[in-house]
Amino acid sequence: MFGMARKRYSPEEIIGKLRSAEVWLAEGVSVGEVVRRLGVQRVTYYRWRKEYGGMGVDQARRLKELEAENARLKKAVADLTLDKIILTEAASGNW
Repeated sequence: MFGMARKRYSPEEIIGKLRSAEVWLAEGVSVGEVVRRLGVQRVTYYRWRKEYGGMGVDQARRLKELEAENARLKKAVADLTLDKIILTEAASGNW
């Protein structure tokens, strides 16, 4: 598995895979076999369950949108903070 290229799954795909996993587990399939069928590592499966378990597709999509917006806002704050530091130093004549 280490030589394989990584694929990024959309929240919709992940939720679909988790639903399939739930069906297989209810049928008595082992977790090891479930992750093999999903084509992911066990740690990925458990991370997905933690992040998306019990979530609907719309909720997952909204979560990803909010995470992206949060990252944009953090970058904007960092940029403004840097601008403020530069302007403060320039105004005090430390250049």
